[in-house]
Order: sequence, then C-alpha cells, then structure tokens
Amino acid sequence: MQQGGRDVFVTRGFDTWSKKKSLKDHEGKVDSRHNKAKQKCENLVKKNQSISEAFHKQTEVEASNYQIRLRATIDTCRFLLKNTLPFRGHDESDGSLSKGLFIEQLSFLMDHNEIIYNVTLQITPKNEKLTSPKIQKEIVQCFSKEIIKFICEEIGKDVFVILVDESSNVSKKEQMTMVLRYVNILGIVKERFVGVVHVNDTSSLTLKEAIDSVRGQGYDVASNMQGAFNSLKALILKDNPSTYYVHCFAHQLQLVVVAVAKNHDGAEDFFEQLALVVNVVCASCKIKDIIQESYKGRVQKEIGNGEIDTRRGLNQEISLVIAGDTKWSSHYKTITSLKNLFPEAVKVLNYVQGEGSSLHNQNQAYGILSYFKTLDFVFYLHLMLEIFGLIDTLSRHLQRKDQDILETASLVKVTMKTLKALRNNGFPSILEKVFSFCQKHKIKIVEMPECYVTPRNRRTKITNQHHFEVDIFKTVLDMQIQEFGNRFSEVSINLLEYMSALSPCNAFSMFDKSKLVKLSELYKTDFTALERVYLDGQLETYYHSLIDDERFANLKGIADLSRLMVETGKHCSFPLV
Repeated sequence: MQQGGRDVFVTRGFDTWSKKKSLKDHEGKVDSRHNKAKQKCENLVKKNQSISEAFHKQTEVEASNYQIRLRATIDTCRFLLKNTLPFRGHDESDGSLSKGLFIEQLSFLMDHNEIIYNVTLQITPKNEKLTSPKIQKEIVQCFSKEIIKFICEEIGKDVFVILVDESSNVSKKEQMTMVLRYVNILGIVKERFVGVVHVNDTSSLTLKEAIDSVRGQGYDVASNMQGAFNSLKALILKDNPSTYYVHCFAHQLQLVVVAVAKNHDGAEDFFEQLALVVNVVCASCKIKDIIQESYKGRVQKEIGNGEIDTRRGLNQEISLVIAGDTKWSSHYKTITSLKNLFPEAVKVLNYVQGEGSSLHNQNQAYGILSYFKTLDFVFYLHLMLEIFGLIDTLSRHLQRKDQDILETASLVKVTMKTLKALRNNGFPSILEKVFSFCQKHKIKIVEMPECYVTPRNRRTKITNQHHFEVDIFKTVLDMQIQEFGNRFSEVSINLLEYMSALSPCNAFSMFDKSKLVKLSELYKTDFTALERVYLDGQLETYYHSLIDDERFANLKGIADLSRLMVETGKHCSFPLV
C-alpha cells in the first residue's frame, strides 16, 4: 500500500505544482507519514493537549489540595489558640483513642467537610500532612508575629504601660511575662498579652537599659525590682521623679502578712504548725467524718446546756479550711475554723498519734499536740485572728471588680489607724480572750510576773508579761504597721485619691477640680506652669459640658469616660484633661 510522503521536499524538490494528482500522492492515506506529521503539528499548536500543560494541570491540583490542608491546619491552630487549649496528645498514633486536641479538631473538620476530608490526614501523602509539631509551632509563631504587629499598629506613637512579671518554669529557667496596657484610638482601654521569654539576666541595671520612657511603675517584692537603693524602681525614679510606684493593693495586703510570717520566728512557727495540722486533719475522708460527727455531738450538747444560741443560720456544719499558698487572706478562714474546731482537731491528732498509718505521722501528730498545749500557740492564734479580722474588710474590698477608689484609699487609712489602736490599747483584751480559751480547753495558764519558760522548758530571764506583750504582741504589730506603711505609701494613696476625681460614676459626684490640679502638679514634666493655669479654667468648662450631656449620664468608670470622649470628639475640646 502506498504510504505517500516522498523525500521530494528535502532532496530533489517539487516542481509539478500544476498536477493535482502529485499533491494527492504526496499526502497519501490517513496513516501516511504526511498526515501523521500534520496531526502532530496540530497537537503541538493546541496548548491544552501539550505535555507541559498536562504537568501544569497536575501541579495546580496539588497546589489547591495543599492550600486546603494548610487552611485547615491554620483554622485548627486558631481555634486552639483562641480558647487557650493544648495542642499535643500523649499518644498521637493511628490506633490511639485520644490523639490530642490538634489532631482531634482537625479530624472533626475533616468529618464535617468533604473537601477537607479528601485531602487531609490518611488520604494525603505522609510528607505533606502539615500536622508535625514543628509545623504547628511555626504557625503559632506566625500568629504571634501578626498579633504583635497589630498591637504595635494600634498603639502607634501613643503612650502605653508594660506589665512585667518574672517566674521560673519546671526546668528552673528564668522567664519574663509581658503584657501591654494602652488606650486605642477609640478611647478603649486594652490589655494585650505579648509573650513569655527566657531571660539570662534580671538585674536592675539590665532591666533599666531595656526600658525607655516610662509613665509609671509597679513590680513584685523582688529586691532587684522595688528595693530602696539599687532597684529598678530607684533607678527609674532617679531619671524621672514622676514615674510613681503603685502596685496592686490586694497583692500588697497579702505581702504585709507574708513579711510578718517570714521575719518573726514565733509567727513563722505558728503558720508552719497551722499548715501541718491542716494536712493531718484533712488527710482522709475517715478523719473528716470523725471531725464532723464529733462537732455535731458537741454542738448538740452545748445547745442542751444553753451555752450557744439556736437562731436560724447558726451552728452550720464546718470543716477545717485549707489555706492557699499565695492567697494569705485564706489563712483567716483557716485560723477561724481551727479555733471553732479545736476540740475536734485535738481528738483527731490523738487518734493519729495512737493509730497513725506510719511512725512519721504519729510523731508529727505528737509534735502538733505538744505545741497546742502551750500558751504561745493560743496567744498567736488569737493575735493573728484579731489582725486578720481588722484587715479582712479591706481585703474583701480590694478583691472586688467594681472598686470605689475613694473608699479604697479611706479603708487603707482606717485600717492603719485600727492597727495602731490595737497596738497601743489591745493587749489586755487579747490576753483576756487567751485565758478564757485556755480555761475552756484545759490548757495551762502561766502567771505574768513569773519568768518565761520556752516550749523546750528553758527558763529565761524575762517575764511572761514582757514575752507576750513586748516580744510577741507589740513586735508583731509594729512589723505589720511598718510594712503596711511601706506598702501603702502616702504618695500612692494620694495618687489614687486625685485620680478618683475623674470618675464619671453617679453623675460625676466625685469631681474635684482642686484634686485634679494637684494631680497635674505630680507630673511636672507633662504640664508647664502656663498649662496648669489653662487647666484650671478648662476643668470648669469640662465639668459643665459633661454634666449637661445625657450621653455621659450612666458611665461606670474612667475607661467608659475615655471611650465616650473620643466618640463625641470632646477629647479634642479638652486636650489638657
């Protein structure tokens, strides 16, 4: 069969253009060389049928699948980060029933979305699952960078506050936690967590070099942070006297008690024994049942003898409260419950001493019982109960979310005066309560003029009167009062009082122009003498402008006032305010 397609075009040439038959002979049949070449040429010209296009289409599909997987992984990370949930699981193998929240959440998305289902986890290649811990961390870091970028853009060139705390993790590495507090362009107060970073050096000089332009200070009790001489607080105050130190008052109140517990030997022993007795008495359900039954029987007996009242709400079941390690106000409940359950606590300790599960527990119970029989224990019990009772009102107020600043400052001053009054005149009443408690529970009472004998039966040269009144009562209260004055300084209290004059609560009832002028005098670098003159008149106009505006009638705090002033444009009318 003739194939056609001779070599005329490349060797001899083609010269018979006028003969149609010759062209047809050259073209040949369907499977001729000419037609095959023609078909290949047409295929080459058609882009959609080329080899490169076929590869390109395959690459587009893979890229689309990769984007779907990546989006699902990012959405899973976003969900876990937003809800502060852990990522990893203990066992993430295919046969595990609980693979961790990251894999489980990704599986949940896969089960409820067919598109995601077709390209994730088991269906995707093992080297493209996008589920490895390294990829999770990289995505989290991307979120972190975007959030910090947004925070920086939101702050702009305005002032902001840095809240820093230091702690060590389980591997004993020093870490620093940072939070930024600022007011955005809408006047809304924002607090944004920035991160936790490892630091090699936390000396005050190093921290000072890292901090520029500070508006205020507030640190914890670390000596390198708020000490009197070479601390970060002192270094910053040296450069700028207007960067006043104000710490969380609720935390400060806790630190007042901590200072006494750590620096007075007798008080330290008392709190150590208090922790021990709570651990022993609350060791098991059986011991708790013994306490409840014993207390119930004692209450019924005292009611029958007419010793206690039977009004509604009285004589409820109580238990020995476990004190918190960081919340010292909880010790007030612990001491109160121990005083009320003292007979039951003694009964339980006698039981543990005789039938304890180990020799250590028996010896521990014996030591606590020996301490309970001393007048020192009873005196510390009533003294601490009295001190905690005096500061309890202030402690409760400081833990409220809707604090009244003026009431806070007033309570701080009143508490200080009450402690001083107790120190000067309270010893006889405390001693009377101590003797009454000892008589009720058959604890030996000593004569005050006699020489004091230590719990280890060592006779001293001082009298019992001097030991209990001077060495314990006045010393503990002097330490409390001194620490109270150091923690709640006059400057910080005045600063709060002056700031309270800006409060819009109750139709600006706390507005006081004189206090706001004094507040401006504390910040000498922010206001010139001429601006203070203008401020006096501007405050008057500011007050009447806002008091007559219904939009400012029901505000709940300075944060709401700041937001609404920006919304209404009044921050431009009163720039000094």
